[in-house]
Formats: sequence, C-alpha cells, structure tokens
Amino acid sequence: MALEWEQLSVDAADPGALGRWWREALGWVVVHDSAEEFEIRPAPEQLPGLLFISVPEGKTLKNRLHLDFRPDNRDAEVERLLALGARRADVGQQGDESWVVLADPEGNEFCVLGERSGGAPTTE
Repeated sequence: MALEWEQLSVDAADPGALGRWWREALGWVVVHDSAEEFEIRPAPEQLPGLLFISVPEGKTLKNRLHLDFRPDNRDAEVERLLALGARRADVGQQGDESWVVLADPEGNEFCVLGERSGGAPTTE
C-alpha cells in the first residue's frame, strides 16, 4: 500500500480570498473554486496542493502546522509578501533568527527561511 500526499487543508473564513492571496504569493494555479472550497497547485496536475475550506462558525483555535518557505533571497521575498498583505508575526523569536515569521491575511503563520548553510535542510 502506498500513500500520495494530495493536499494540505487550511481552514478559512473566506476560502476564495485567502486562496487567491496564496495563489499570488506562490505563483500557483487555481484548480477548484467554489463557495466552500478553493484549491491551488504548483501546476494543474502537480501535487500536493493547498485546499482552503470554510471554517466552522466560531472556530478560533491556533493552527497546529505552518508552512516554511526557502526563497533565493529571504529579505526580498519578505518585502514582496508584506506588500501583498502579509504581516510580521511574533511567536517568541529570540534575537537575530535566520527566518522571518509572517502571517497571511487571516493570521495563519508561516516562515520565510534564510539561506541554507550546507548539509541537511533546517527549520526553526
């Protein structure tokens, strides 16, 4: 038996608006758009995707996962994402970290990582 990672589901107050924000941030394509769901992927047939779904009314729990991205130029990418509507997030960073924590328009946190310094991938 084998598993294939299809998508990551993200609760959203407005799935379409949040999905369009992430589509713009990542440069991905829309593969499904309805009132309850909005899915994007790197390419139409490429997995995994991000599926934005309507959050149950009143749900305000903190997300238990977040995305990490490693761009060619961390500072330039942070500025681009801030211009798109992301905001800086304080999750208790200590001093001069190699990553920057941002939040999307609905407050979902994600990290923009610094340059990889040889060897295996690292995150906070």
